[in-house]
Order: sequence, then structure tokens, then C-alpha cells
Amino acid sequence: MKTTNLLIALFISAISFSQTFSDSIPATSAAQENAAQRILSGNFGKAVTIGGYGEMVYNQPEGDNGKLDVHRLVLLLGYKFDERTQFITEIEVEHVEEIYIEQAFVNYAISNNVNLRGGLMLIPMGIVNEYHEPTTFNGTERPAVDHDIVPTTWRELGVGVNGRFPEISLGYQAYIFNGFKSTALDDEGGVKGFLKGKDGLRGGRQKGIESTVDSPTFSAKLDYYGIPGLRFGLAGYFGQTQAADEVEDLDGANIGVSMVGFDVRYAFRKFTARGEFIYASLSDTDKYNTLTGRDLGSALMGYYVEGAYNLLPLTAKQKLYAFARYEQYDTHASTDGSLVSNDAYNRQDITAGLSYHIANGVVLKGDYQFKDNALDGAEVSNQLNFGIGVWF
Repeated sequence: MKTTNLLIALFISAISFSQTFSDSIPATSAAQENAAQRILSGNFGKAVTIGGYGEMVYNQPEGDNGKLDVHRLVLLLGYKFDERTQFITEIEVEHVEEIYIEQAFVNYAISNNVNLRGGLMLIPMGIVNEYHEPTTFNGTERPAVDHDIVPTTWRELGVGVNGRFPEISLGYQAYIFNGFKSTALDDEGGVKGFLKGKDGLRGGRQKGIESTVDSPTFSAKLDYYGIPGLRFGLAGYFGQTQAADEVEDLDGANIGVSMVGFDVRYAFRKFTARGEFIYASLSDTDKYNTLTGRDLGSALMGYYVEGAYNLLPLTAKQKLYAFARYEQYDTHASTDGSLVSNDAYNRQDITAGLSYHIANGVVLKGDYQFKDNALDGAEVSNQLNFGIGVWF
């Protein structure tokens, strides 16, 4: 508790200042970019633009063998049809052998501040789901909140609008997507559930792979960047899950999802900080669990706060951030029916380490994670991590 209070106090006191630097990639607070945005804005008169990012990691849990992994290598391709119309695709290879399409969408600029967009897109929730390039966040691994609660990398097929109101320093996104897949028939003719207690909604991501569509979901986000060095985000996601045709009429085949998120990023000279809070309320989980035999909670909740300080002079081209992050996340924040909350799903991680940016777009990372949960007598292994990340 003392550690929690100290980190929260550090984070709150930090946002009383202001400046114009970004977290790690130089940009103004109004123009922070992810990989797709960089492709969209960086054609420079060329029809075809190429970009990419990747990360290689080493994980060493206490008491177990370590694991080396080319976690992901990603190629981004952009094509500019004319001054208004562009196509972006993101092709990802995970663990050397698994190939996914992470984004594939057409962007049509109605005006400088209004864009229509359709295709496979990232859901705007939290920070890391949209800004997940390895040089843009501290820690070898992405925050656990952005794995088990959000769940990153969360993308679906949809259509919508995005842009800015520059006079009030407000960015906006609003989309209609297909939703999580909740149920289908298994090989024995029973009902299989894709959502479960340990990682909530993560197993229901359809990722544009022959996606089942039953009812649309709505996703929106507002980003305020009017205070130099400070950026606030407020996001929402609402709708029903999707069930296969053979089971969609069964009681409990679908659940309702209402998710809200708040995030903040801040930078002042050599100091940066960020924080995130995500809460999801799920309806009809008691019926879903009865139908599928799963243990899905009726509420998911997670948050983290993080502070980092650059140990090198501001005049240096390189940056060396020492950072600490505290996160609390519970995929059984609430349960319905006869399901009893599993305290093993109420987890706490403290991560501390270094991020050494040896060039703009190349980072070396090392950190140690102290892991715990609320289950009496539980033994959770701490973990040492190292990584190399690139983005161009």
C-alpha cells in the first residue's frame, strides 16, 4: 500500500508542470503518432511508403528456464491514391511463425480535420492498444492491464470517422465495429466459450479472421491536448458479443459489454509519466457461464501509474530512462450467479528498469517485475526481462 501511495503521489505531482516534448519519439503533444499515422502523414509525394517495427525479448521467471523470442516483426505499407485517399496495412509475424494482419484500412480525408476510415482497425481504448510500437513505452513487456483488460492488440473490422477540432485542441474517433466472438459449437456438438475468467475478453478477439457478425458495437474516444506536454484520453466501447449461427438463439450465447477507459500522458523536460484506468461491465455472464462451463467475471478492472526520468543530459541525442510502474488488475472484479470471485485473478505487478534509446527508433530495455495476487498462499514468480526494440 505504501508503494502504491508513493507512486500515485509522484504521478499526480508530476502533472502540475508542462512542456512540449513527447514520451520518446520527438513530436508535439498535439501530433503524437503511431506507426499507421506516421505512414499516413509521411508520403511526401510518394505513392508507396514503407515502415516497420519489431522486438526481440528474453524472459527469465524465477526458478524456471529463460525464454528467448523474436516476439514480433511488423511491416507497414501505405499507398497514396490521390491527395485524399490512402490505404494502410500492417503485416505482423509473431514468434517467427504466426502471421497476422493487424491493420488494413482505407482513409479518405474529407477535410484537414475530418477523415472517413473503413477496414481492419485498432479499437481506440487506453494508450498501448493504439501506441504499441516498442520505442514508445517503457518495459520489455507491455503493461498487463493492456493485455488482460483492454485487450491489446485489439482490432476488428469496422467503419467510422476521426479527426480534430483544432480550435479546442480535441481529437476524436467514432466507429462501428463487429464485436468479440463469445460462443460456437465445438467438435462434440457442445457449446464452446471463447471468453474466460483469467484474461476476460481476450480470447474473443476476431482479428478480421472470417469474423462472425451478429450485432454492431460502438467505439469512441476523445483526446485533449490543449495543455503543453499533457494529453488526456477518454474512451468508450459498447455493444453485444457475437455468437455463431448454430448457437446464437441459446440463452447465454451472447453477453453485453460496456467498457470505459481514461488515460493520461505527460512529459516535462527529463521527466515523463503516464497512467491508465479501464473498467468493463459484462451482462448475462451467469447465463454464459452456465451454457459454456466458463468462469467469466461480470466486471473487469485495471489501472497503472508510471514515472520515468531521463538520466542523460537534455542536449544528448541518446536517452536513458529509469522507470517504475505499478499496476493493479482484476478480471474477477465482480461475478454473477453462483460464481465465486477467484482471488488469483486479482493481480498486482511492480515493474522497474531502464530504457536506453541509443538512436531515434532503437531502444534497449531491461527490467524486473515483482508479481503478486490476492490469493492466500499463492506463489507467483517474479520475472527478469531484456529486450531490443526498433521502429522506423
